[in-house]
Amino acid sequence: MSRTERFSRSASRRELIKAGLFGAMGIASVAVVPEVMAMPKKNDVMNDIKVLNNALFYEHQAIWAYGFAAGKLTGSNVGKAVLAIALANQADHKAHRDLLTAVVKKLGGSPVMAKAEYLKTVTPYIEKGEGNLESDVNIAKLALALEVDAAIAYGREVATLKSPELITAGASIGSTEASHATVIRAAFQSLGVALNVVPAAFVSKDTRDAWILKV
Repeated sequence: MSRTERFSRSASRRELIKAGLFGAMGIASVAVVPEVMAMPKKNDVMNDIKVLNNALFYEHQAIWAYGFAAGKLTGSNVGKAVLAIALANQADHKAHRDLLTAVVKKLGGSPVMAKAEYLKTVTPYIEKGEGNLESDVNIAKLALALEVDAAIAYGREVATLKSPELITAGASIGSTEASHATVIRAAFQSLGVALNVVPAAFVSKDTRDAWILKV
């Protein structure tokens, strides 16, 4: 069996496991939506609407980025394996988008709408050599950088929420973003790249460089 075949099969197994684990987390998060209406302070509600809309913006960005990058992948075995991971991760981001949209509405806010494209927000990653759209492997590196930053952002933003229920839901989404980064790094390891799938005990600003793979 070739490395690319092992990459594809092992990636598929990981995606099934991940889908079951974080699908359950998603259901748990949805269950807290009605409870957030019990928050007594208007300022707390307005704060949480702002934080959730910030998160929603980046979910829109991730959905667009995966869709845009998918069209750049080749039909090689590596390209197909990267596509399978990309589509699974994108599906998670769509679930996050739907949950965040529902919560913002229940809080009485207006969910931020998706833009037609987010190329300007992705370009800085390419300029820093944290992936590009010129090869299947570098598209995966770009996705990795985006997922690492998503995990870091959730960790930072969750701390500013006022509702305990929303903090729990936000933390579960953040852990999913970290799992996306781990799955991508595992895929590189399956290709024979010498790396630790989990390179640090934390996913944070201080450990970011350990998680990113440069072009």
